[in-house]
Amino acid sequence: MPVDPQMQAVLEKAASSALPAYSKVSADEARRLYKETRAALSPPVPEVEAVRDLAASGPAGPIPLRLYRGLGTTADAPLPVLVYFHGGGWTIGDLDTHDIVCRTLANRARCAVVSVDYRMGPEHKFPAAVEDCLAATRWVAGQAATLCVDAARIAVGGDSAGGNLAAVVAIILRDAGGPPLVFQALVYPATDQRMDSASHSKFGEGYLLTRDSMLWFRGNYLLPRDYDDWRASPIRAEDLARLPPAHIITAGYDPLLDEGRAYSDRLVAAGVPVLYECFEGMAHGFLTMGGVVAAANHALYRLGQSLALAFKPVRS
Repeated sequence: MPVDPQMQAVLEKAASSALPAYSKVSADEARRLYKETRAALSPPVPEVEAVRDLAASGPAGPIPLRLYRGLGTTADAPLPVLVYFHGGGWTIGDLDTHDIVCRTLANRARCAVVSVDYRMGPEHKFPAAVEDCLAATRWVAGQAATLCVDAARIAVGGDSAGGNLAAVVAIILRDAGGPPLVFQALVYPATDQRMDSASHSKFGEGYLLTRDSMLWFRGNYLLPRDYDDWRASPIRAEDLARLPPAHIITAGYDPLLDEGRAYSDRLVAAGVPVLYECFEGMAHGFLTMGGVVAAANHALYRLGQSLALAFKPVRS
């Protein structure tokens, strides 16, 4: 399938931009550039029932969080909850860059969403992000009554680096005996730090996420000795059985396409229910581009459907 015309327009604008590549500037400058360029691609900010900033207890201090409650829900209803980890190569992104994604999912699934502002590289190397995401998920479960969420209906999710972290948190919590998760939503997840698949070679230039940027992101987050650690490369985990059902979304012109598909295949082989969808005409990062790329809104609709089904109480 050819590149979607709306995505092609984004690619052409990026190619003609005078802005420097993330890999050519400092991490702080890259964060500023990423946040500023989101506005031109984003849809209008959807209204939600409630939103507030919180902090979870973390291994290195408070972890900033943002709690959303979907439009039309009541303040005293214990809502199912998605704990969401933003993308950005473990280096860029924050609560604001993925605010619309979280608002939309809260509304689509009529749930609560807790967005996590985990520690990032290069200031905080692996496994700091894993530790914060794990601590935040446990904190949400432990504070369920106070937050008015349902500790028996917790999902994790994220895009790109956030999809990597969600997959890793799901494995850790399975092995630790809980808190139990009912679902994992993984959008073009990074699952293999070896970065040696065919899609890495085929789409490493000209499709937004470049080879140079990926190497820069990986270097900010990991030391070479960490590449094969399954907490960095969840596809390297020996056992993927007994994990929560997953919805995995990939993009057809994404360097991460093959590893997202391979992770889906491994989950299925391990007996995990998976809904796998490839948005064939899309490039990496499209989920936050709903102002100019219609497929972003469709992907969020599909994720919201899956979450709503996963959160549906089981009738005895």
